[in-house]
Amino acid sequence: MRLVQVPLGNRSYVIKVGGGLLSRLGAECAALKLGQRCAVITDSKVGKFYAKAALKSLAASGFEPVLVTVPAGEKSKRVAMVEYCYDQLAAHRLERKSFIVALGGGVVGDLAGFVAATYLRGIPFVQVPTTLLAQVDSSVGGKTGVNLKAGKNLVGAFYQPRLVLCDLDTFKTLPSREYVSGLAEVIKYGIIYDAVLFSQLQRNLPKLLKRDSATLASVVARCCEIKAEVVGQDETESGLRAILNFGHTIGHAIENSSGYGKYLHGEAIAIGQVAAARLSHEVLGLPSGDVTRIETLFVQAGLPVKIKLDAAKRKKLFTAMTLDKKVSDGEVKFVLAQKIGRVKYGCKVPAALIGRVLEQSH
Repeated sequence: MRLVQVPLGNRSYVIKVGGGLLSRLGAECAALKLGQRCAVITDSKVGKFYAKAALKSLAASGFEPVLVTVPAGEKSKRVAMVEYCYDQLAAHRLERKSFIVALGGGVVGDLAGFVAATYLRGIPFVQVPTTLLAQVDSSVGGKTGVNLKAGKNLVGAFYQPRLVLCDLDTFKTLPSREYVSGLAEVIKYGIIYDAVLFSQLQRNLPKLLKRDSATLASVVARCCEIKAEVVGQDETESGLRAILNFGHTIGHAIENSSGYGKYLHGEAIAIGQVAAARLSHEVLGLPSGDVTRIETLFVQAGLPVKIKLDAAKRKKLFTAMTLDKKVSDGEVKFVLAQKIGRVKYGCKVPAALIGRVLEQSH
């Protein structure tokens, strides 16, 4: 098992990465001295595989768990589902010392985390991410939230978990498309922070695609370390943490404008990262060889790098971009790469150039 510390003063916590960790959930929660009552929030797909094991482990450690199941998919990240969860917690009489376990992918983690942040003005929660994307990204760092019709994650809170348990065995039931989608966030860490990791991904991609456990353990732990380092320096995204949004400005707009669910998050941000790499070449002089390396790695991973846009779709995409959380004073700011392993945030990019780069994405 690998341990990664997230250094946030009295809100610090540990990420544990390894196989067979779900069976230790109860013991880990007991060590945190959390209240007796708890709720496991999961979705209809993940619950079928792992809810029983989670509840059994919690009960064996003396907890009284209740299961709250939401429909699988991005459509559960909405305010109505938050209210549904509140009602379930109230019915089970969860108190201030009670806690929530988020068991599932990014949608469940974001939803359950937001419920934990706001129910009774905040109760503890534990992340048990079951997808690659959630393990390396959304479960770490305390960003929680839900979508509005106007855009993604427009309602939310910064609220840190007490523990993150990354059980690599949960990948065994992860559909191939979901798994590959997670690789988009893995590749991102190489581009924004760690050129050595990027080279390792180029070398070890066949092993990663076969879900080799030793390779996965080291890659997941390294991604968590990078995110922990960034979040430790800038918890509420007032500066450096913005680098984690590389490819997300266009990626989120693709998700929103094409209707949530058409593209998985990783697929949309793969397209967004390749577009951002091209913008980086134009604006910051990212070497064309690096642009090629970036695009090639996404293609080899089996991720999309292009999107077809007619005039109406392009207009919708640009509208979604201007509603992004990262817009300030009505101006869309981008994270762009100077070279693989180093990026700059807060870059202004002319709309005409964004349009031109998206044209190349046909």
